[in-house]
Amino acid sequence: MMVRAEARFIGLVQGVYFRAYTVKFARRRDLTGWVRNLEDGTVEAVFEGTREDILEVVRQLREDHPYARVDDLEINWLPATGKFSSFDIHY
Repeated sequence: MMVRAEARFIGLVQGVYFRAYTVKFARRRDLTGWVRNLEDGTVEAVFEGTREDILEVVRQLREDHPYARVDDLEINWLPATGKFSSFDIHY
C-alpha cells in the first residue's frame, strides 16, 4: 500500500550533502516526493511509496550517510496523494 511520509530531520543535516543523499536513496527505492532545507537548520522531506521503502530510506539517512548526523526525526504518516512523478530537491 502506498503511503505519504512528511519528515523533518534534525541534527547536522545541512552543508553535508543531505539533500543529495536523500534524492539518491529515494530514487533507488522508486519513491516520489521532494526534500528541502529549512531556515532553522533542519531538512524537510515528503516521501511517497511503500512504508517499507520509506523506512529503509530513513534508516539509510540515519546510519549510512558519511557526513550527516540525525539527532531527531519527526514523521507524519498520511495517505499517498499520487501527485509526484519523481523525487527532487526543492529550493
